[in-house]
Amino acid sequence: MAEPSPRLYLVSPLLEDASFAPRLAEACGGGHVAAVLLRLAAADERTLVNRAKALCPAVQESGAAALISVDGKADLAAVAARGGADGIHVRGDVALARDLRERLKADRAVGAGGIRTRDDAMTLGEAGVDYLMFGEPRPDGSLPSLDSVTERAAWWAEIFETPCVAFAPSLEAVGPLAATGAEFIALGDAVWSHPEGPAAAVAAASQAIARQEAGS
Repeated sequence: MAEPSPRLYLVSPLLEDASFAPRLAEACGGGHVAAVLLRLAAADERTLVNRAKALCPAVQESGAAALISVDGKADLAAVAARGGADGIHVRGDVALARDLRERLKADRAVGAGGIRTRDDAMTLGEAGVDYLMFGEPRPDGSLPSLDSVTERAAWWAEIFETPCVAFAPSLEAVGPLAATGAEFIALGDAVWSHPEGPAAAVAAASQAIARQEAGS
């Protein structure tokens, strides 16, 4: 039986309000998007909840899951529950991942990124997360090399059952990352800065995955 092709996972810019909602809806209309990570700028809990309430439907109405992360301190479980998000994304914090997994049970997804080493990946996997993301931008905006992300995603996908997300820094990277066996391919700026708009970028990424699948 052929392995299922990877699905798309979009990562938003840092969002300070709900004005990005139309762009989210446009992107999700460009093809099958499995999930969108809504990166919320730091704010008080009420503001974060209201922002999530305004943004999540733009993702969910297309059938995609809306996940949130917060740039700063916040009760992620409470924001997700009150804001209507389908899950949470944390960066490299094993204790937080375990705590969120315990609090949220099976009600919402918990994913993790910001992974520096293979040991970090295995420890987070043992914490019960629903996926691991390799290659996402660092807090300063820099990116690990594509070769290192390709190697890490292929290693994880071959050995472990927990799904992995491989972050593609460009549309050209989608095909090579799809070949790793990763269950999801993540895209950030490559979608939002595309000259023909986010829907065109999603369509191009979907075509790259299809070409990789056809040639494998």
